[in-house]
Amino acid sequence: MDNQDPFAGLDEGRPAWDALGAFVPAPQPEIDGATSGPLAGLSFAAKDIFDVEGYVTGCGNPDWARTHGAATAHAPSVTALLDAGARLVGKTVTDELAFSLNGQNHHYGTPTNVNAPGRIPGGSSCGSASAVAGGLTDTALGSDTGGSVRIPASYCGIFGMRPSHDRIALTGVMPLAPSFDTVGWFARDAELLRRVGLVLLGTSGGRVDRWQRLLVAEDALALATSAVQAALVPLIERLNQRIGSRSVVLAAGEELSLEDWMWHFRHLQAREIVATHGDWIAETKPAFGPEIQERFDWAHSITEEQAEVARPLRDAFTARLSELLGDDALLVLPTAPGIAPRDDGDAEALRAHRSAVLCLTSISGLSRLPQVTLPLARVEGCPVGLSLIAPYGADEDLLAFAEALCRSGEEEPAL
Repeated sequence: MDNQDPFAGLDEGRPAWDALGAFVPAPQPEIDGATSGPLAGLSFAAKDIFDVEGYVTGCGNPDWARTHGAATAHAPSVTALLDAGARLVGKTVTDELAFSLNGQNHHYGTPTNVNAPGRIPGGSSCGSASAVAGGLTDTALGSDTGGSVRIPASYCGIFGMRPSHDRIALTGVMPLAPSFDTVGWFARDAELLRRVGLVLLGTSGGRVDRWQRLLVAEDALALATSAVQAALVPLIERLNQRIGSRSVVLAAGEELSLEDWMWHFRHLQAREIVATHGDWIAETKPAFGPEIQERFDWAHSITEEQAEVARPLRDAFTARLSELLGDDALLVLPTAPGIAPRDDGDAEALRAHRSAVLCLTSISGLSRLPQVTLPLARVEGCPVGLSLIAPYGADEDLLAFAEALCRSGEEEPAL
């Protein structure tokens, strides 16, 4: 592949109706769902780390696709949506091995962000977010390890959900860092986000009236740009009128800032990634894009001693958030510190932005808590997400609150 153009034949196999570059350039699975069910008549796409029977799961890298055979069964999350009546229309572009938050695949291109033209869609579930935002599909599966559903949802101006860790089976989904990996999903409205969630969670219902307290994460809000803070504070104030709020500092009582917690997250994630993919990388020597190669090189530099320091601290952070939330509180914070960066931004600027993003996304990543992002504001004409984090296992009640909030007319998405 040394002299091969990575973009050669880019549109080969890509659906003719995909003007956004959201779907992988390979034969596409098109599978009808059940004739009836809660999602009957709707369409969905799956990030190309989800197994679909008879198709190679490419994981965003040509060498991965070359060295892996076709899947022998659907991932259970794909089956769940099909059984609920949704139709699978194809597999979407992902950052290589899902190890990025940018959505710029060196081999397959950058899916279009229709709600922020000229800006990245966010990753690694970039194609899924692009396809939903652009109306190519009603909903889409993604994965979220360090923000890979929440950040594309914020950048593309759609709803996104990262569930409680282990609430949805990861069978048939390429692992990255197993103690952080989750199955997530996207929608253009909160009602569909909830309907899809109930199918994937295998449950029904959800109590809107569970939530009695709103906690405003002041140190998380302080990480956002002044423009994002100005856009989100009025929304938080209106939430306060619905549920009485108080401010909290997530790092209070500790000598660690959210940036410190982010580094502990990254060290743990890196060790798990190397354990998951290190042998395949050593054996195959895959051709990664420069950004992804740099990331894997960095992951290999993290020592087990660094991870040993981080593990008990993760437990302490999880316990703190559990104590703060109790059984009846929601934590509100910015989804991302800013709007989507420009797609022609330099690598150093993107690297700095990514660290700021991870300071926010690692909060629920470390604590294994469910988080929903709502496209409720705009800055410079681009979407900005507001996030709510709930106690562990309260996914249905969180989704019910998000739907009720957006149905009320008080918090209509500014799209």
